[in-house]
Amino acid sequence: MTLAAPTRTPASHARPRRTLRVGPVSTTYRRRSLAVPVLVLVLLLLVSAVSLGRGDYPISVPEVLGALVGGGDDTARFIVVELRAPRIAVAVLVGLALGVSGALIQTFARNPLASPDVLGVTGGAAIGAVAVIVAGGGTTAVGALGGLGVPAAALLGGLVMAGLIFGLAWQAGIDGYRLVLVGVGLSAMAQAVVSYLLTRSALFDAAAANVWLTGSLNGRGWDQARPLAIALLLLVPAALAMTRVLDALQFGDETARALGVRVPLAQLAVVLVAVGLAAFAVSAAGPIQFVALVVPQIAVRLTGGSRPPLLTAGLLGALLLTASDLVARTALPETFPVGVVTAVVGAPYLLWLLVRGRRRSTL
Repeated sequence: MTLAAPTRTPASHARPRRTLRVGPVSTTYRRRSLAVPVLVLVLLLLVSAVSLGRGDYPISVPEVLGALVGGGDDTARFIVVELRAPRIAVAVLVGLALGVSGALIQTFARNPLASPDVLGVTGGAAIGAVAVIVAGGGTTAVGALGGLGVPAAALLGGLVMAGLIFGLAWQAGIDGYRLVLVGVGLSAMAQAVVSYLLTRSALFDAAAANVWLTGSLNGRGWDQARPLAIALLLLVPAALAMTRVLDALQFGDETARALGVRVPLAQLAVVLVAVGLAAFAVSAAGPIQFVALVVPQIAVRLTGGSRPPLLTAGLLGALLLTASDLVARTALPETFPVGVVTAVVGAPYLLWLLVRGRRRSTL
């Protein structure tokens, strides 16, 4: 393996790139594209350790680290490993899934406002979950969070909505603009269906459904973490394997075809992986808003690339959701759903994107 001298792209504003060679295989990279995810990973581990130690029974960070490796007293190990670690694991996995999903969709649609929320995937998941809660009764459905009831229904609803999106948006391929328009329409229809289901439900059932619709990590455990981890082991490598395809798709269909990309098949693969990640994330923790919208744009600004980097966006999503859950549990007077905190962070950012886009269009 050899490292060659830095190379520069023809554009004067481009950042310097270095070449990495491993035998006959070579690739280029930027130092920031490697340094940023490493830094985010370190921050994620630190925030996770702090979150594991905060609660009614405070535990210091060194004691948390000791408990994770099998040291410390039995009480600390039980609290860290059995009570708090599952919730943190779900937060990390859900944030990772939403970050990668948002990066895929924004690259494909070439639109910083695109996200699984806009495409209606979360709306379809909400229909499935609310239908189970209303049909089974609030107490039964909430208890099913520890099993397969609500998560399975949410996953099924998200995948069915994805199928509708494909069917309505497909026309000799998928155009990003048409996909977003179809998604907005289906998302509005899904919200109407959810509202109807809530009006037909009992008061207690509606309250239980509203807690889930806000997006929450309360009561989440290994039953939600394990299926999500298995899904990510399959979907995240599939997303990373499409890096070259994404590099071509960001410049438009014609350019991608000229570079040898089979555009319809590539578009189908990208959107399938993206909606799969979003559906599994929503099935585990509910429709947590704005994570998939915000972190890809933060990632592309931190790394200085031409499109949202998948790995950095995933790690930033995990960091944002873990930090938001820490704030929701400890800094607020009551235990708020984590979706409330992410909405407080994401809504101003969405407004900023809209204002920024409007100013550019008037220049």
